[in-house]
Formats: sequence, structure tokens, C-alpha cells
Amino acid sequence: MKTIHSIQNPTVKQLVQLRDKSRERKKTGSFLIEGKREISLAIKGEYELETILFYPELFSIDQLNNLTNQQINTIEISKEVYQKLAYRDTTEGVLAVAKSKLNTLSDLKFQSESPLILVAEAPEKPGNIGAILRTADAANVDAVIIANPKTDLYNPNIIRSSVGCVFTNNIANGTTDEIIDFLKSQNIQIYCAALQASVNYHTQDFKKPSAVVVGSEATGLSDIWLENSSQNIIIPMQGEIDSMNVSVAAGILIFEAKRQRGFL
Repeated sequence: MKTIHSIQNPTVKQLVQLRDKSRERKKTGSFLIEGKREISLAIKGEYELETILFYPELFSIDQLNNLTNQQINTIEISKEVYQKLAYRDTTEGVLAVAKSKLNTLSDLKFQSESPLILVAEAPEKPGNIGAILRTADAANVDAVIIANPKTDLYNPNIIRSSVGCVFTNNIANGTTDEIIDFLKSQNIQIYCAALQASVNYHTQDFKKPSAVVVGSEATGLSDIWLENSSQNIIIPMQGEIDSMNVSVAAGILIFEAKRQRGFL
């Protein structure tokens, strides 16, 4: 088993770049995962692991053997190296390098004949994306689609804030035009969360194939979504403002759809 004790090791420097730089993740097609739960979910989500790194004072050989039965390149690292690579304040002592998925629309496969899809257009903050993915996992939606993404899905902040749900969801990226064409080709109704020409969300029939579309908190959805919407929907509010956090809005809308489908 290989060991690394110095933070000056070229492998360590490369892994720091992989953690911190989107362009490095795109160039290599790999990303860094931190934590036992997240690695376990990645394995369950059929991600290919390239390397596992562990600090034996925090993560034992027995734990490592229980984590996966795959033959994976394994590296024992020192405390200094682990602290250099770890992104979170909590310490579990294990990290992994995994291969990214392409996350294309053409790769989406629906298990349901009446799929329920959550679409988020250009979410700005990794924390919001992570929260949306947690909501989608909790509701067991058929897919999450990110339109015009502003960061890659394997940003460590997304992995952390999603608590690994980036690996449990059926996810795709695409441009707004591509996604609208895809939804229409699948005969999926498009419900846009918007203020204009909208009706109360609970008045709609979400039992049929449905995509719930939410936009950014700052600007909402782009005009092309509103032009192609089957129906704009709104969450009635009683306060002074007319918007809420995008992940909260997504949760309200998705769980109403689940309620109608008899899952609540």
C-alpha cells in the first residue's frame, strides 16, 4: 500500500487542485469526495472510484474494508496530508477520487410512466443546489435537471451541502432550450414558478408527467420558460415580500405533487 506523508507530494498538490478548481475537474474528469457517507452514496450511485485515501488514526483498515469490496488504489496518508486535503471541519479520515458522470439529458432514464422532474434554472449558490438535491432525494423525484449551470455538480460545496445527494439523484445538465425541447419530446407538462399569469400551485394536476421549474431568487425564470410553460404557478404568501429561498419553494411544490400522487 502506498503512503504519503508530505504535503509537498505532487499527488497532494494535484488533489488540492482537483478540490478547488472547476477547470481541473473538467480537464481530468475526476473529483474529490470527503466522508464515509458521501463515498458510500457514490458507490451506491455507481460512480467509479479511482483512489481512496485514509488517515489510519481516524479511519481504520477494517472500516476501509467495510466501505467497499472493490479493488481500488488505496493510499495511507499522514495527519498533515489529511488536514491539507479535508474540506470540512468535521473529521472522518477518509477521502476518495471518483470519475465524473456526463449528466446529459440523453442519459436520463425514468422508472415511472408519469415522471416528476424538478428543474432549476441557473441556481447561483452551491448551497442552494445542495439543498435542492436533498429535497429531491427526500421526495424521490424521477430526475433533477439544472439549466444553464453556473458551477459543476462536483464542486465540494455542492457535495457537502447535499450531504451526498448529488450521488443519489438522477441528474442532468443542459441549456434552457435543450431542456424545454427534451421535456416536450417526452410529453411532460411544464409548471413554472412565476408571478406572471400564474395560478395557485395546489390547483394543478401534478399526477400526470410533470416538470416543476424554479428560477433564481434574484431574477426568476427567463422569458423562454414562461413562453413555453404549460401553466405558471405561484405559492401564495402573506408577508411583505413576494419570493422565498429557491430550495424552500422547490420543496413546497414538489411535495404537493407527491401528496397528489398519494405518497404523503
